[in-house]
Amino acid sequence: MIRRLMLGMLLITAFTLPAAAFAQPGQFGTAEEARAMLDRAVAAVKADKTKALEMFNNGQGGFLDRDLYPFCSNAGDGKFVAVGPNAKRLLGTDIRALKDATGKVYGLELYAAAQKPEGQISEVSYMFTRPGADMTPVPKVTFVTKAGDLGCGVGYYR
Repeated sequence: MIRRLMLGMLLITAFTLPAAAFAQPGQFGTAEEARAMLDRAVAAVKADKTKALEMFNNGQGGFLDRDLYPFCSNAGDGKFVAVGPNAKRLLGTDIRALKDATGKVYGLELYAAAQKPEGQISEVSYMFTRPGADMTPVPKVTFVTKAGDLGCGVGYYR
């Protein structure tokens, strides 16, 4: 009886351990991962703004994870200074002009969120295409906060 119990426990361990040991992150970033990346991005900006923006634009230093990436714009004029490696064409453009596929001018909301006191996190929802996927817009939520003279955000797809 004890022998069977021990064999049963051994089999349970053998079948559950590999699943846990080989667990992989999901295909897409989560809200929690986006928020954590935003926190890291803000810390990087505060430590060395120039280096941080370079890392964001090049997707280096852990600032490109599946479909998660930080972006930043000047809090004053709204111009993008970091956009991630997949949207460099937006560098220097005004964030306030961004519209989604439904016509929502979500850029104004991103800009307004960057005007709030430093450390306050806002959420902005809109439709956006997922990097590496087809061009069909899907719901996206972006966490935005002020970091010095920048507004920075990281979004995730629902």
